[in-house]
Amino acid sequence: MFDLPESGQRRGTVECSKHLTDEPNERSSMGADDKIENKAEELKGKVKEGAGKVTDDHSLEAEGHADQAKAGLKQAGEHVKDSFTKNDDDR
Repeated sequence: MFDLPESGQRRGTVECSKHLTDEPNERSSMGADDKIENKAEELKGKVKEGAGKVTDDHSLEAEGHADQAKAGLKQAGEHVKDSFTKNDDDR
């Protein structure tokens, strides 16, 4: 929930009454959302690639490949982030 600034504060500033913590549950839910989005992007790329093959549209097929590659890079980044998070939790 956001609190509106009081009269003495500069205009345009907003203070947040709830701060993010380093709770493991919050980190994993954010990571889970990213993983779901990345997987959805990968599937979208596969659909585009398949549609491009069926319709002989090389541009659409290439776009599907690009979407899959982009999702793969994001997933690799998530794996790296997970490994650092796992190492932090072990301490």
